[in-house]
Amino acid sequence: MTSFFAKERVFYTLSHLIQVGEQLAQGCETISFDIFDTLFIRRVHDPDMLKVPVARYIAVRAEQQGLNWSWQRVQKLRDTFEAEQRAQTGLRFDDQEACYPVYMRQVMAAIFGDSQADSLLDDVTEYELSVENSMLVPRQELVDWLRRLYGQGKKILLISDIYLPAAHLRKLVEHGEFAECVSDIISSADSFLAKASGKGFALVQERHALDVKTWLHVGDNPVSDGYRPGQAGIQALVLKDGLEKMRKGLVRRYWWYGQGRPFFRGRTVLQVMQPLEEENQPRSPLYIEGYNFLAPVIGAFIQRLAEKTLQDKIPHIYFLSREGWMFQKFWERAIPHIYPTTKLPTVSYLYVSRMALAGACCAYQGLTKENAGIAFLPAGNRDFRDICRIFKLDGEKIVSHLVRYHLALNTSLSPLYPETTMEDAVCFQELLDDEAFQDEVRLQTRPYNDALINYLEQEHFFAQTDVAIVDIGWLGTIQRFLYEAVQHRSDRPRFHGMLFAATRGVPFPTRPDNSIEGLIYDRDRFDLGGSAILYARDLFEEACRAPHPTLNGYRLTKDGCKLEFRTQEDTTGVAEQVQDAYFAPLQQGLLDAAPRFGAAVSVLGYQSYELKPWLNHLLVAKLAFPRTSEVRDIRLHHHLDDFHGRNEPSKKHKKADKHLWDFSLGALRWMPWLRLKFFLKMIRERLKE
Repeated sequence: MTSFFAKERVFYTLSHLIQVGEQLAQGCETISFDIFDTLFIRRVHDPDMLKVPVARYIAVRAEQQGLNWSWQRVQKLRDTFEAEQRAQTGLRFDDQEACYPVYMRQVMAAIFGDSQADSLLDDVTEYELSVENSMLVPRQELVDWLRRLYGQGKKILLISDIYLPAAHLRKLVEHGEFAECVSDIISSADSFLAKASGKGFALVQERHALDVKTWLHVGDNPVSDGYRPGQAGIQALVLKDGLEKMRKGLVRRYWWYGQGRPFFRGRTVLQVMQPLEEENQPRSPLYIEGYNFLAPVIGAFIQRLAEKTLQDKIPHIYFLSREGWMFQKFWERAIPHIYPTTKLPTVSYLYVSRMALAGACCAYQGLTKENAGIAFLPAGNRDFRDICRIFKLDGEKIVSHLVRYHLALNTSLSPLYPETTMEDAVCFQELLDDEAFQDEVRLQTRPYNDALINYLEQEHFFAQTDVAIVDIGWLGTIQRFLYEAVQHRSDRPRFHGMLFAATRGVPFPTRPDNSIEGLIYDRDRFDLGGSAILYARDLFEEACRAPHPTLNGYRLTKDGCKLEFRTQEDTTGVAEQVQDAYFAPLQQGLLDAAPRFGAAVSVLGYQSYELKPWLNHLLVAKLAFPRTSEVRDIRLHHHLDDFHGRNEPSKKHKKADKHLWDFSLGALRWMPWLRLKFFLKMIRERLKE
């Protein structure tokens, strides 16, 4: 053993091992590799962690058949049968090995009965391998070297001491995309002869009639991959990767801290999500922010959405507006990892917007005082011309009604403008009480409602009993308008609004069939950390925005409903496309992180509420106390809001409405107290609510 552990046979970096291996391989015909921790590394520190989601999978399948099995009980049964098999093989072989299909069939038979054992074993095996694949990352330098060796005509063998048979290992190797280079895969689960005793190497030598003098083995275990092949006369290279050991130690530490401190659970998820090996390429700052910052936040929102819809037995989810596009994409990439056996709600994307729904919601109820008030919330909206623009009214046909109340189309009605008088505000309220005026509003907006109803019927909206309405949120205006547009229908579904964040600046008309809830932040629940979202609401809108223009409205044609989108050829449309192109790497980071978020949460077994402490820290650090470089990179250049008019409010109002992220980079860099000032202001505002 002493001679084997000479300095030149143990390597602490991949590059050094491959450099020496290239020289030794010139005189070899056969090169064998260990699989786990050599050709593949796992994202988690302990491979036994991958057994837990499998136990949960089996427990859910049992529950679906009315059987009472907790995942802990399933795991204990698996461990028992595996230990018994190892003890039995130890009586006949030098290595106490186990074979997954044998003991897992015993588990299936004990839980479901012998008649279902084989079919369920196939399902469980497929799921276990998918979990393994979600956590396995090929070590690209070694795989590239393996490919070069194959190209030189070398025989490539993979040898592993593991409970998975070679047929199962081949599926993992195929997922790693280098199976075509491998002549054979040998697993101790098939023969109970392992590398650990040296018998596995003897088996391989006999099977392939190998000359040990022309055989090179590469692995990570000093005994199984170093001493034992050395004993057999096989040249062996052992990798002791200090950086990989440090990475595993970091994951282990975060995971261990998370056992007692919920704060670290979200941090553990982020650590397990991190790109490894060849995945870890140089990326733009925007991509990194999308991956490391926005993806965990959006992921927790989508996970909570799944928990809520399953808990409340809501069968259908409609993702709304342009932000809903990204939410749906994230759902499709992440949630199947978290709920592999559960029947999930059906998901659809609805083309809606405030501008498209505003007119349609007036067709039966007219222009309500609440909706008129919402129209004047944006500082750029000033007079009745903005009302006409938003609710799609023909101002010329309404002038006669305005004149009766001493109003004109350009009479200032917004309280944000100094020229607005109390008399004009009172007259405007009296106008809204005028039935003749409201009849004109209903008449003008009815075609928009008819077109919307036609579109919703195409989307089978009225065939549902309960629907989750998912939007980025804030005031819930889109859901308000949508509900008001269809409330005259007796077959309307119950609306369960599930928003990314609910600021509730305007009271929402909550009813038994129309409710909203903010899943990441809701002003009705005191959440100081979560309220940091309010610092940069536009950031979340732009980050999740769909790659299509804003929907302006619906129009009936002889073929049904036609969606009318905003033109992108004007100055504002071009600016929007510039913003889309700028944020493209950020969105790509979000999408790339989604499946890794789902896989990490599945393996770690965390619920969404367990991620909240870390997310609050993340939101405060990134939004309330950002580095100047972070603001520079992810701050918006252009933000289109068709609801917002082109008028300019008073300077006093503009100054009062200025937020931290509106300041120049110079101010952010040289006025460090600025962040603290706004944070204290945020605390005061939250305490007043």
